[in-house]
This record gives sequence, C-alpha cells and structure tokens, in this order.
Amino acid sequence: MATMTTSIIFARFIGPVMMIAAAAMLRDREAIRDVAEDFMTSPALIYVAGILTLVTGLAIVTFHNFWVLDWRVIITAFGYLCIITGIFRMVFPTHVKQLGLWMLGSHPIVRVAAALNALIGAFLTYKGFFSDL
Repeated sequence: MATMTTSIIFARFIGPVMMIAAAAMLRDREAIRDVAEDFMTSPALIYVAGILTLVTGLAIVTFHNFWVLDWRVIITAFGYLCIITGIFRMVFPTHVKQLGLWMLGSHPIVRVAAALNALIGAFLTYKGFFSDL
C-alpha cells in the first residue's frame, strides 16, 4: 500500500506540472520560443537546469523505483529520464544548446512534445487525484 501512496503523491506533483507546461507551449508558442532561446544562450542556465533535473530524477528514483506493469512505471521512467537529461545538460551543455536550437526550428517537434506532456500530465493528474488506484 505504501508504494501506491508514493505513486499517487508523485502523480499529483508531476501531472499538473506537465499539463501546465503543455498549455503554455500550446497557448503562446512565440513566448515559450523566446524563453527557450534565451535559455539556450546561457551555459550557466543549462548547467543549473541540469542540476535541478538531476536532483528531481534522483528523488523520484529514490522514493519510486517501481518497475511494475501498470501506470506507476510512467513515474519511474520519468525519474530515470530526468537523471539522464540532467547529466546530459551538466556534462554536454554545448550539445544541449545545439539540440535545443534545432528543436525550436522544428515546430512539429514542439507540438508533439506539448501534446505528449498534455496527455501524460492529464493521465497522471487523473491517477493522482481522481482514481481509486
């Protein structure tokens, strides 16, 4: 039962943040593009974002390392993805800048990312706040 409570807590944090990020990306793409371009010009910001992402991933994996065949695996996978991207941002900030600028030039990628954030975020929000499991 403790694992389910942990899963619900993480779903309640991750889900709404993903939905809000998706809404921001879809509502005002130009403003988000400007923010991302500013971010990509600062190796210091990329590095600090890497630290924050790594810490987030380590916290998730420390408290929620459940490889089960149900919805909770999304949270665990998200934790490991945070660890990988955090390390990548810290070790390869120049590559992150190049990749980020390439992604900004490809509107379909941004829309697909926003759609995935919205879907996964809505699912986790549902599981965290409205589902019995």
